[in-house]
Amino acid sequence: MCDTLIAAPSATADGVALLAKNSDREPNEAHHVIALPAADHPPRSAVRCTYIEIPQAAHTYAVLLAKPFWIWGAEMGVNEHGVAIGNEAVFTKMPYDRDPGLIGMDHLRLALERAAAAREAVDVIAGLLARHGQGGNCGFHKKLVYHNSFLIADPREAWVLETAGPHWAARQVRGVYTISNGITIGSEWDLASPDLVGHAVREGWCKERDRFDFAGCYSDRIYTPLSACRRRQGRTSALLAQRQGQVGVGTMIDALRDHGGQSEWRPDRSLLGGQVCAHASWGPVRGSQTTGSIVCHLHPEHPTLFVTGASAPCTGIFKPVWLDAPLPDAGPAPTGTYDPQTLYWRHEVLHRETLRDYGRIALYRDERDKLEQAFVAEALAAAGAPAAERGALAARCAARADEAERRWQERISREPVRARRGALHTAAWRAFNRQARMPETLG
Repeated sequence: MCDTLIAAPSATADGVALLAKNSDREPNEAHHVIALPAADHPPRSAVRCTYIEIPQAAHTYAVLLAKPFWIWGAEMGVNEHGVAIGNEAVFTKMPYDRDPGLIGMDHLRLALERAAAAREAVDVIAGLLARHGQGGNCGFHKKLVYHNSFLIADPREAWVLETAGPHWAARQVRGVYTISNGITIGSEWDLASPDLVGHAVREGWCKERDRFDFAGCYSDRIYTPLSACRRRQGRTSALLAQRQGQVGVGTMIDALRDHGGQSEWRPDRSLLGGQVCAHASWGPVRGSQTTGSIVCHLHPEHPTLFVTGASAPCTGIFKPVWLDAPLPDAGPAPTGTYDPQTLYWRHEVLHRETLRDYGRIALYRDERDKLEQAFVAEALAAAGAPAAERGALAARCAARADEAERRWQERISREPVRARRGALHTAAWRAFNRQARMPETLG
């Protein structure tokens, strides 16, 4: 499960649009941040997506992608024109296509590679749905199929696009808007697929056309409630609404780290979860965690991105990167097996050690905040500097964050575990660790 947030220029403190997202995947489904250059492609060439080939565009834009390591597409990213997109799984009454096809993450990457504005990205995804549909397994170890919603922003405007099989509706966003794992568009939209209302009427989901509600008619009645999407989407909306006109990078980071405002929150105490900053546990609906996070500051001339490159934003640090500057060295591309040479798995040691007694996060939380606030201030001040200078700054921030996380891991490992986890939660994490071949000391 995931959460994506947008603050349009009218809602931010500096008049710059912001998009943020937590990507929630299986705990061992390592997150990978990559940058790909613009490219020209020969006529009649094809591109291989996660499962299928489709016709390639004549030109693709440079993109930065934050993605599950095994998927061609991405859960979130930005392109050279400042178009940023985050996607969400949504569960609907429409049948799911289980045969290999284009998955939502493929739609996202294709839109970033082909659209120079948010409105154009809506058209790209709508066109892909019409030609290729959406379908195929989206899970890593556990098979999972779903439909998709998207928040799409550029420096000037933002859109929400939500789908149910081949059907879709889109609405321009003003102010702040958040999505989770449920359809949010009701009876008002700006664009829609031709048969959106007619199909619902024929299926008996809506008795009268003038009473049609997209979310009410198309949402399923089991997985949507179990995803706790209404709770999470309500929480993120409230957090941004409280800061309307003053939203900044720090506001977005705080929202992505949110545990529901509970000062004594513990990851082993809930069957359904429901927190924006997600941690896996025992149970059929708690098999995922936040594996990566991004905040996009979409300045019209020099967008600045802040990424964790790793799980659980509450235990990690958002670090600056730029699409036109070299990315910091994060080690080899990660896989689903523990590898201390990679950023994702080095951080996972800190995260999983913290989860053994979550109260120990107090040993490094303040230092995390101070270091991160310095990164954000330095990065935004340097956003207009030459690419080489910004690349060097990104590398320094990444190195400082890596060194800090090593110290924190050593610090909390020396601290006794006082608040022991519940038995089922402990058993779940021992299974995750065995599957990833994590060090036995984290059991």
